Amino acid sequence: MKSPKDPVDHSRTTRPHAGETMKDTKEMPALIVIGVALVSFVGALAAHATNHHSTGIMLGSISAALLAVGLVWLAVEHRRVRGIEERWYAEHPEAYRQRPSS
Repeated sequence: MKSPKDPVDHSRTTRPHAGETMKDTKEMPALIVIGVALVSFVGALAAHATNHHSTGIMLGSISAALLAVGLVWLAVEHRRVRGIEERWYAEHPEAYRQRPSS
């Protein structure tokens, strides 16, 4: 069974990482940062389309930086969840280890 600090669903699914993003709310800020990066990218495209190239370059740079931050954040959080899962399996050697879907 899942403890409050364990975002992995060990007992009710064949894929323990299914819905990990929705169960583990520590990833939500990263998704918001990626969303802001997307909005900034669209703004950069619009700026370039209207011949405001300096604004487009600025928004494109901001978009790239935010996307990098968001992806690194997601990777770190996913690694944390995988560590929690590894500890759980170490504490429960009788449990069937399912192949991760991620």
